[in-house]
Amino acid sequence: MSLRNRTLFITGASRGIGLAIALRAARDGANVIVAAKTAEPHPKLPGTIHTAARAIEEAGGRALPLVVDVRAEGEVAAAVEKAVATFGGIDILVNNASAISLTGTLQTPVRIYDRMMTVNTRGTFVCSQACLPHLKRAENPHILNLSPPLNMDPRWFAPHVAYTMAKYGMSLCVLGMAHEFAADGIAVNALWPRTAIATAAIEFAIGNEALLKFCRKPEIVADAAHAILSGRSRDRTGQFLIDDEVLAATGVTDFDRYQVEPGAPLALDFFLDDQGPYIKRVVKLPGSDYG
Repeated sequence: MSLRNRTLFITGASRGIGLAIALRAARDGANVIVAAKTAEPHPKLPGTIHTAARAIEEAGGRALPLVVDVRAEGEVAAAVEKAVATFGGIDILVNNASAISLTGTLQTPVRIYDRMMTVNTRGTFVCSQACLPHLKRAENPHILNLSPPLNMDPRWFAPHVAYTMAKYGMSLCVLGMAHEFAADGIAVNALWPRTAIATAAIEFAIGNEALLKFCRKPEIVADAAHAILSGRSRDRTGQFLIDDEVLAATGVTDFDRYQVEPGAPLALDFFLDDQGPYIKRVVKLPGSDYG
């Protein structure tokens, strides 16, 4: 199935994984709401809602760039209203916006704790709540959260308990909403990358641009998201999906093309204990919990 003429509301779509998902949908001819905070160029981060919108339209889609802070429910509600007025509805919500701080309990200021909880968990809930009335009217409705499987191993909590709680809050939304809205035919799933992904956020997290060679590109997550979102919503819901497993199920066998440096070992992402059958060598990034 194609995403042609489908309308996607993507949070944090001005750069990174969110933009990659938007561009993949645009190649089908989709409508994309670029819901992100960055309207003016950031001194350290690439991309704005306007540069993302131009790239989406150049790729073959239609774009609606909107300044949205997912922490502000009024901005979310206004953006959803504008999206529906522009494109006639919403078919897909991608909760991609996220905040990260890999700090221990004593090293995490309360303002940083609040930022992660309000962007990740609360933002996902607020955006889902605002889009759900429109998703109920869609032909093939999906919610996709960029969040991990719920791995209860304490090693994923101890080094950065605040971040883990904030990301797991997104995953708990999947667990609950998938069952709550199953009768409406709304698929609610989570997607998580097997490896670290080369984005500005990860560069800040690991603190060394040179180590991005141990990552995969955002396009692997985008292609996996496309495979999920173009499928029938009633066929799969409440699942915690891993990008390379999703693509392998569609027949993909060449994963080297997704590597920043083909042939280099790869760093596993947070919350995953298994490198799976599609990675030959793994590496632990210095100063991080990857791998």
